[in-house]
Amino acid sequence: MARPKRDFQSGLPQARRFITTHDDTGKAIYSEDLPEIVPFWAVGPRDEPAAFGLVYATTSTPVPLTKDEDLTTFRRIDEQRTRGGLVHSGGSAMRYVDYPPKASSPMHRTVSCDYAVVLFGQVGCRLDSGEERVLNAGDVLVQRGTMHQWVNLGDTWARMLYVLIDSAPVESGGVILKEDLGGMEGVPESH
Repeated sequence: MARPKRDFQSGLPQARRFITTHDDTGKAIYSEDLPEIVPFWAVGPRDEPAAFGLVYATTSTPVPLTKDEDLTTFRRIDEQRTRGGLVHSGGSAMRYVDYPPKASSPMHRTVSCDYAVVLFGQVGCRLDSGEERVLNAGDVLVQRGTMHQWVNLGDTWARMLYVLIDSAPVESGGVILKEDLGGMEGVPESH
């Protein structure tokens, strides 16, 4: 098998996705409706942008798989990928984020339950309480609607894979905690 080409923006391996479906007899096949290469785009300040790559997204649970309804929905979402929010109301989003060396995201909150996996590098997750954890390749953080900041602790690019699942409103201390993108450049509000 040939090694994947390198991602232009970060130098990390190019990300590919493979999507399954069914043929007319019910046998499993690979869908050819979407490109295998996940397109990345720059997000954040011009001098130190991160790179986002939307792998897949849904807008409901359970996901309607019959007649590839979910693929049709995702094609519409994917066409608007640079203008969509981080969380899809009633659904989910799977996204890569490549962080430049020593870069950090703004402190932010999404109204979602997120599974965050470090694929390359070493990344810190700081909470607004001041607590921090260091994650290495293969480590997972479950983010549950809290204020947090991602920090690439290394001298090379880091890549994370996130699965964001829309959640009920987050309430703490009698206050509803809303999405707060912390001034994140190039990322529209969700919902």
